[in-house]
Amino acid sequence: MGFSLLLFIFRRLLRSVPLRVPRGRDARIRDLKERIGELEGKVLVLEKEVQVLHRRNPRPRPSRWEKVLLVGLSKELPRADWGVFIFRPATILRWHREIVARKWTFRRKSVGRPPTDPKLRELIISMAKNSSDWGCYRVKGELQGLGYRVGVTTIRRILRRAGVPPAPRRDGPSWSEFLRAQADVILACDFFSVETVFLRTLYVLVFIEIGSRRVRFSVSTEAPDTAFVTQAARNLYIEEELPQVRFLIRDRDSKYASSFDEVFRSQGVRIVKTPIRAPDANAHAERVIGTVKRGVTDLLLILGRRHLDLVLRGFASHYNSHRPHMGIDLQAPDRIGEVPAVVPIEKIRRCRVVGGLISEYHAVAA
Repeated sequence: MGFSLLLFIFRRLLRSVPLRVPRGRDARIRDLKERIGELEGKVLVLEKEVQVLHRRNPRPRPSRWEKVLLVGLSKELPRADWGVFIFRPATILRWHREIVARKWTFRRKSVGRPPTDPKLRELIISMAKNSSDWGCYRVKGELQGLGYRVGVTTIRRILRRAGVPPAPRRDGPSWSEFLRAQADVILACDFFSVETVFLRTLYVLVFIEIGSRRVRFSVSTEAPDTAFVTQAARNLYIEEELPQVRFLIRDRDSKYASSFDEVFRSQGVRIVKTPIRAPDANAHAERVIGTVKRGVTDLLLILGRRHLDLVLRGFASHYNSHRPHMGIDLQAPDRIGEVPAVVPIEKIRRCRVVGGLISEYHAVAA
């Protein structure tokens, strides 16, 4: 209010003191007096608004740059004139100490794991989006096959931040210690059926090596009789190079003829039959059948035997040569023990196999 009082006194003095000026300047003097009156009114209004704002916000919080500006302005005024500030002198001195401390504060080096390459992050998100049934371990195995080792926690965090929902969980049965110890010499088999578009039921016999996770499919048939199962067992030894197998696990289905067992017994293989109505006892074969149905046959309209054989042949090639498996440290069965070279992300391309249902990632030729 002191400044406005001085303006009021100055205005009264101008009105009381006669000014002798030329006639041409009377209008300018009159305009100047009117201008001073307007400024006086504006100053009074602004001071009143400041008082109202102080009542509403008794503790104003200036920004960092406003603090710097006020500290700089305080250096231009004598200490006795610091009363013009709405803050106490101790507050301004404290701000100055904070600015000095910030000047001598150095940014520390980041400690911990280096950040994930943005290109690699985009590749992880692309893998998860293009294959909705891929979980974090599946993505990790695919990257490991390309020479990139990324933790499952890192992959899960990247997908969560990108808004990619997790893949459906598949809780498999627990393995017994016997199967773990004897996995390399155990072969398991089981039948599964596929309905064609013309509602014809086709049967396929699948074999899986529990140690390496390598699978083999027989040709499909509408009548799995004695001749069919026996020939499927013979083809397994004639067309494929089997490791030293000592045990064959199968269920008690009537489709298995005695001649089928005899083919394996002649090779020194012992037949192990599972208990009645106990699919968990042949868990590896059940699991691979579920993988085939969820990934291929449930997503296609099978026209006939030739079509089904072609699809299963392509799936077996992908399953054995490229697909990573959790049971063998996320490696492909045909590439166990190989150390893949690191592939530049710019050279990684997506390939679609089995009619475009499954995605594979390979390095393109230079």
